[in-house]
Amino acid sequence: MEGFEVARSENGDISILYIKGYLDAHTAQDLENQFQQLIDDKKYNIVVNFKDLNYISSAGLGVFMGFIEDIRKNGGDIKMTNMKPKIYRVFDLLGFPTLYDILDEEEKAIEKFNQK
Repeated sequence: MEGFEVARSENGDISILYIKGYLDAHTAQDLENQFQQLIDDKKYNIVVNFKDLNYISSAGLGVFMGFIEDIRKNGGDIKMTNMKPKIYRVFDLLGFPTLYDILDEEEKAIEKFNQK
């Protein structure tokens, strides 16, 4: 089975997470740890770039639902970018596009944060 990696970079007050590989019940903890670290660091404007993500399970989806409330109550948001069509279909099927900004490009997500 393919592994999972999370890399983090900063663009001003926006944190960008690059996720890669397979996000499932075995790897979801890695993403949870990254989100918790961002909250601990008081970094609430988050872009998640899905360009290199090949698979997501319900456990992976649950990570996003588990943190969005804390992030939004602190004035931030999670914006998602660069999803492959098969990944987007999973999010779309579960109604995520009504809850989250899902954009084609990372730059567009950064622009949306800079407009607020």
